[in-house]
Amino acid sequence: MALFKTNNVKIKGIAACVPKEKLFTREYAYFNDAEKDLFIKSVGILERRVASKEITTSDMCYASAEKLISSLNWNKQEIDCLIFVSQSADFFLPATSILLQHRLGLGKHAMAFDMNLGCSGYIYGLQILSNLISTGQIKKGLLLVGDKSSLSTHVEDKSTYPLFGDAGTATALEYDTDSNTVYFNLQSDGSGEEAIKILDGGARNEVRDDTFEIKEIEPGIKRSRRHLQLNGIDIFNFALKEVAPNVNDLLQFAGIEKSSINYYVFHQANRLINESVRKKLKVLETEKVPYSIDLFGNTSSASIPLTIVVKLKEHLKNQHKKTLLSGFGVGYSWGSCIIDLDNIVCLDLIEI
Repeated sequence: MALFKTNNVKIKGIAACVPKEKLFTREYAYFNDAEKDLFIKSVGILERRVASKEITTSDMCYASAEKLISSLNWNKQEIDCLIFVSQSADFFLPATSILLQHRLGLGKHAMAFDMNLGCSGYIYGLQILSNLISTGQIKKGLLLVGDKSSLSTHVEDKSTYPLFGDAGTATALEYDTDSNTVYFNLQSDGSGEEAIKILDGGARNEVRDDTFEIKEIEPGIKRSRRHLQLNGIDIFNFALKEVAPNVNDLLQFAGIEKSSINYYVFHQANRLINESVRKKLKVLETEKVPYSIDLFGNTSSASIPLTIVVKLKEHLKNQHKKTLLSGFGVGYSWGSCIIDLDNIVCLDLIEI
């Protein structure tokens, strides 16, 4: 099990950006009224934000980063690292992180690289950037995380289209010898590859003659081989089996009691999954588990920082909060983190 502890690193600020356009579950034409009621009750999504054709994940991450850098009064030439975590890159190549380094005006000395991860991506990205900064050789770094998941779903696929929203976020980390230890537990299991998958478009299955042909998979589910396929039952069983043990192992590794955690911020998979995990962890105080899925849907790797921005902003002003973060999904890939959010700059939600 990949258990880590990292010192000398502090989150200085978080910003999140979403598209202005809203789509409402009640207006989804391919649900009947009973399906709408059940979806809202179990999954918990009332509305989502969906990006126009012109807006990419990098645009939303750029807007978040530009405003966050300004709010922190950071000198862009002092930012030594930029990590972009997404499964909706601008191009097959070059890496989107490199494009963002130039677009943001960071110095050529800065290292930049992409990570192709989804729902666990924020936790993985935090661990890697924290580890790079902890030595003191890198003083400031940016973690840009998000997805334009609407690119990969078809409007007539009831199993995916109503679930996903688009968002891009920026998290600023800095070397700080006075910071408390950050703890991580990261795991993976590639046997779950079929649960969430896009079949065509990579090197294994290149684009072919029928890649973009829309086919009826079963009643209510139409998509092409370039669209996302999702097995909800497999994902539910995976989350129920793996997330709580991962969190419990992390708490034990860190020597921290559940009662001392102020907030548990889970990836916003769906409300039924998250509530099942909460109950399995025996976290009885529902106010400790914030939700943003009702207003934004499942925003993939952006969901944890987005939830912090829209739900915990006021609670983090001039306060010290011990926070447990947990991301889980496509891969399968999952992980958790215990980090102190101490008087961080948490910006108002950005809309573009």
